[in-house]
This record gives sequence, structure tokens and C-alpha cells, in this order.
Amino acid sequence: MFNNLIKNISPVVKNLLLINIVFYVAQWSIPSFTQNLELYPITSEQFRPWQLATHFFMHSPYSIGHIFFNMFALVIFGTQLEKIWGPQKFLIYYISCALGASVLHLSVTYFRIQNIEIGLTPEDLELFRESAYEAFQKGMNFKDPVLAQLNILHNSPMLGASGAVFGLLAAFGYLFPNTELMLLFPPIPIKAKYFVIGYAALELYLGISNNPSDNVAHFAHLGGALVGIIIVLYWGKNRNSFF
Repeated sequence: MFNNLIKNISPVVKNLLLINIVFYVAQWSIPSFTQNLELYPITSEQFRPWQLATHFFMHSPYSIGHIFFNMFALVIFGTQLEKIWGPQKFLIYYISCALGASVLHLSVTYFRIQNIEIGLTPEDLELFRESAYEAFQKGMNFKDPVLAQLNILHNSPMLGASGAVFGLLAAFGYLFPNTELMLLFPPIPIKAKYFVIGYAALELYLGISNNPSDNVAHFAHLGGALVGIIIVLYWGKNRNSFF
């Protein structure tokens, strides 16, 4: 079964898979190469424009599950979509979802940062600017909970293909709404349309809850799904029927 899965991977999906693996290995072997490739908030001194195009090839080197589940979803859902749309259209879709994810994430993060900073005194802002990044790099943070949250928002980069993958999920759920997917936890079947809607609702709830300790860019996931649905609806005006 695994061999058949590998053999059936479509060309663009296969190349995306290889690129992600190469970047993941590079994070371990030549960390200088991957510096500044993660996406920082636009208010951060670490932000660079090219991060918009590189962050979705990066994954946490401390969590094998991060890259495994993203690549697993890329292979399962991406291969099916590429076979329907063709390589060029699929690649445009994938990159568009990744960029849409980053735009929504950056926008929400910018709003939250500004909302906190407007309530701080000039002295607190000066203290923050002088020591926040250095402290964060050392694994330290402010005792003041407001400054601590601001530091997390300001200096935590976003990385991973999750935004693009959520776009794939959204497209699959729209084109194959009644296809049953087998969940891992719990191991029960669920129709694709219910899975996507439920997952999106959960991401929206977690994103609004704004718990910085969960270390997940929930609005990036929603951004990828939102852009994906918009594109699929636009393309689908004259689409054929699917399962």
C-alpha cells in the first residue's frame, strides 16, 4: 500500500515534498542557510520580504510530527487535486493558499500588537524595544504578562506548510464533499465536507481564544482555507461534477 502511494504521487506534489524535506534537513545540518527564512511579523526587525516565499517550506526542527502530517496531507489531498487541475494550476493554487495564509496571519498579528502597544507607556515601549528580542532568543520573557504576550507576538516566527495544506483540505472538501475520510483520533470515518467545516470551526475558535502558549498560527490555517475556497469557487463556475 505504501509503495503504491509513493508511485502514485503527482509531479508537483513530489517536488514540493522533496523541497520541504531538503529544507528540513538543512535546518539541522546548515542552520546558517535557513536563518531568516521563517516569517516574522512585519513590525519585527527580523522581518524580510522574502520570508513570504520561504516560510512555507520550513518546519519546526523540534517536532517531526509538524512536517510529517503536513507532508502526509500534501501527498494524500494534493495528488488528487493535481490530477484534476494539472500541474500548473495546482502549483498556482498551492502557492496562493500559502500566501493567503501568511497575509491573514500577519494582519491579525499586526492588529494584536498594535492593540497592546497603544495601552503601554512610552517607558514600557522603550524597555520592550531595548531588551525584548535578546531576551526571547535566550528563552526568557518579561514578568509583566502584557509585555510577555507582546514579546511572544512580536518575536515568534511562523513556519510550515499548514496554510497551504488547509487550502488543499478546503478544495478537497468542496470537490469531494461525500468522500469518507478515516480519522486517526478517534478512528472513525467522516465525510470530507463535515471534516473540513468542523476543522475550520475549531481553528476559528482557537484563533479567537488567542492563547499564545499553544504556539499555533490558527489564522494562517484559516487564511489558507479561505483563499482556497475563493479560488475553487472562481474556477468552479463551469466545473464538472465530482464525487
